[in-house]
Amino acid sequence: MKILHTLTIILFSLLLGACGSTSVKPERPASPTAPTSKPGTGGGYYLDDGPGEISQAELERIPDAVPRAEPLRAANSRPYTALGRQYVPMSEYRPYKQRGIASWYGKRYHGNQTASGERYDMYAMTAAHTTLPIPSYVRVTNPDNGRSVILRVNDRGPFLHDRLIDVSYVAAHKLGIVGKGSGVVDVEWIDTRPETMARAAPPQPSAPNNTTASISGVYVQVGAFKSRENADRLRESLQNRNLAVTADGRNVPIQNWYNEDTYRVRLGPYQNRSEADLAASRINQSIGTNAIVVFQN
Repeated sequence: MKILHTLTIILFSLLLGACGSTSVKPERPASPTAPTSKPGTGGGYYLDDGPGEISQAELERIPDAVPRAEPLRAANSRPYTALGRQYVPMSEYRPYKQRGIASWYGKRYHGNQTASGERYDMYAMTAAHTTLPIPSYVRVTNPDNGRSVILRVNDRGPFLHDRLIDVSYVAAHKLGIVGKGSGVVDVEWIDTRPETMARAAPPQPSAPNNTTASISGVYVQVGAFKSRENADRLRESLQNRNLAVTADGRNVPIQNWYNEDTYRVRLGPYQNRSEADLAASRINQSIGTNAIVVFQN
């Protein structure tokens, strides 16, 4: 009876401690469970937590989150405890860039409530982090393949100490870490303060007159680099994401223009300014860059 009484007290204490902590979703095991995982590599996912019914082509068309200034949620800004560890969320912007392990959640958690009160959507470009503000935006890059996505942080986690961030299924697909269940990534917090966003907005080129338009090619400039390697990496990303295609399905060349010691990655020529504007908007939403329309004589 004494043993039973002691166990009852311990159980009650654990339950009481859990009630005082933040809501914590269960962590996926790190051991491989999917047929695609290789023994001994770690990662992997449960078969019932895997991909849904959306095709690969549909996944690729899902755009990145678009950073914007949003008010922070007070409920997610207070210190909290999870799995016996204390966390203090960041309440103001300061540079943040970390390398660590990213894991992902699939259909097993699809529709569950997140820390922000929103429902988890495995097909939305979202993420969970232990201390970054909610909501906020991050750029997540896979250093092994150069793939990069922009995600909106709307949940807390992961709480396993060897993991840095949880990403949605579609984000994991785009980063190339679905099969392994996890992978090394670089996470950089994006500054969305209104004054910063205003400075970062690209200047809008004035509309050309008819004479200029008749003698100019219309292009979309996606980036400018001193390094040709970086320019080639961007070209490959544009090709892999199927962004060198117009709305009516016409392929558009991707070119590296080199002058003044700078490699400029441009798509085009487009048939007119309107077509180029649509292409620039699609690219900005997909990869979070500042693509602009330019005219080349």
